Amino acid sequence: MLRLEKLVKTYKTGDQALKAVDLNVPEGQVLALIGPSGAGKSTLIRCINRLVEPTSGSVFLGDVDLTRLSMSALRRQRRRMGMIFQEYALVERLTVMENVLSGRLGYVGFWRSFLRKYPQSDVDEAFRLLDRVGLAHMADKRADELSGGQRQRVGICRALIQDPALLLVDEPTASLDPKTSRQIMRLICELCKERGLAAIINIHDVALAQMFVQRVIGLRFGAVEFDGLPEGLTPEVLTTIYGEEDWEATIEKVDEDEALA
Repeated sequence: MLRLEKLVKTYKTGDQALKAVDLNVPEGQVLALIGPSGAGKSTLIRCINRLVEPTSGSVFLGDVDLTRLSMSALRRQRRRMGMIFQEYALVERLTVMENVLSGRLGYVGFWRSFLRKYPQSDVDEAFRLLDRVGLAHMADKRADELSGGQRQRVGICRALIQDPALLLVDEPTASLDPKTSRQIMRLICELCKERGLAAIINIHDVALAQMFVQRVIGLRFGAVEFDGLPEGLTPEVLTTIYGEEDWEATIEKVDEDEALA
């Protein structure tokens, strides 16, 4: 479904954010990227859809090498990749419905979107998605009236209305309280399962990653240090990824949380 081959990103400063990363993500799999700040997690996600240009290597979405595409061809392929941002990236003065429908920009063309003349099928799908995430009653509210959790749900709907094959999710819970963070992670994973979507979720919270995803990739200094099941994140592995800490307490916390969920 998604395949990264020897993906490298070196910035003009000489800092190497990604070091020959190889990664295969099958259809329908939800995985988490974990690692310390500066490990390359956000860079990896942004190199996939070329919001950041890789220095070398290849990114295959199906049989298409995204790194070799012209910008016009890349725009067409980006329809297949929904992006969910930490900062929500909503247009504050627009309504919830208008923000969701902006996910169709790659399909309807500039003038129809500028005049907000979306096909009725798109409007119907936007209502279905908002109902699925519990926000149908807020369709006409402005985005700046929403809480953080509500904004993230709008961002999820905007990504899904693209009808993507892959979700790229950049720290979706970083600005949320613990209860809302759980709800958002659960919602993303449920929607991926319902729609057969693959997803790569960049997340700082190890406990949330262990609780919800099928697979974990641990990055350190731009290289893959761990690739396996959540239960494989032993104290020794976490020490390799992050450094010395009382990781037994983190694992115990996950067990307690699961018992209470």
